[in-house]
Amino acid sequence: MSDYRIVLRATGGPEAMEREAIGSLTAGKGEVVVRHKAIGLNFIDTYHRAGAYPLPLPTGLGSEAAGVIEAVGEGVTDFAPGDRVAYAGAPLGAYATARTMPIASLVKLPDAVDDRTAAAVMLKGMTADFLVGECGGVQAGQHVLVHAAAGGVGSLLVPWLKALGATVIAHVGTAEKVARVEALGADHVLCGGFDALAGEVRAIVPAGVDLVLDSVGKASLPASIACAAKRGLVVSYGNASGAPEAVLPSTLQKAGSVFLTRPTMFDYVDTRERLEAAAARLFARIADGTLKVEIGQSFPLADVAEAHRALEGRKTIGSTVLIP
Repeated sequence: MSDYRIVLRATGGPEAMEREAIGSLTAGKGEVVVRHKAIGLNFIDTYHRAGAYPLPLPTGLGSEAAGVIEAVGEGVTDFAPGDRVAYAGAPLGAYATARTMPIASLVKLPDAVDDRTAAAVMLKGMTADFLVGECGGVQAGQHVLVHAAAGGVGSLLVPWLKALGATVIAHVGTAEKVARVEALGADHVLCGGFDALAGEVRAIVPAGVDLVLDSVGKASLPASIACAAKRGLVVSYGNASGAPEAVLPSTLQKAGSVFLTRPTMFDYVDTRERLEAAAARLFARIADGTLKVEIGQSFPLADVAEAHRALEGRKTIGSTVLIP
């Protein structure tokens, strides 16, 4: 089968994604040609496709994959044909059988991490790394509320937080996901509505939680703020239910001088050194058994529209990969 990529010419539903043949690829200066073995599917891909995060059109989609280098361009000395590599981040275009990539975005894969695991975990795993680390600053003994705890990032956050010594209060959307999140090590798992969440959380920890990790967005942010302790931190890092409404500074004041931030992983891996350090921490957590990456489902790349429908319909468990 000829090489191809998925292209978006107009924003819309899953049917807006088109398949486009690509010719032979040549690595430019500072680039390599990567043959993809597995491609990660992330909620941010649906935001790009639908126009929630506008992009110049036409555009490729997908920001995470693993594969093998087939050719290197001028000036490339740290990578060679045959190297196993992975990436997460710009430039978009991972939905392809092969592509050229700047070496600044690549990390080498250790033998202990297979292609599907890498594709499933790079973006979500480095997101979890900065959420618990430089952004969230989690310390042993703290109480942390994790929304969508059965999802791709949430299922990594729960065991990572436990490894750091935190008490984890997990929130899931359906009763069917409770047992799975309990198995991840969560101390408490809640599955009620957002209106009742603050009361349920404060029944466990009356003062509120030190940190809320919120990937749901519009439906959850008011509850997240209500769950936070005085001087607690709410990290809103996703919009699964839509973009949150604006929050007045006075709302944070009345909630107990609560801090609110809306970060992106790419600001935390904005240099080669920071990228390699984040990937190393992630790979170490996989190697020591803290993170057991569950690939709940895979789809052929040609069926990417069906994969998007499953993700947006909350029909996925854990991570999802696309196979070229």
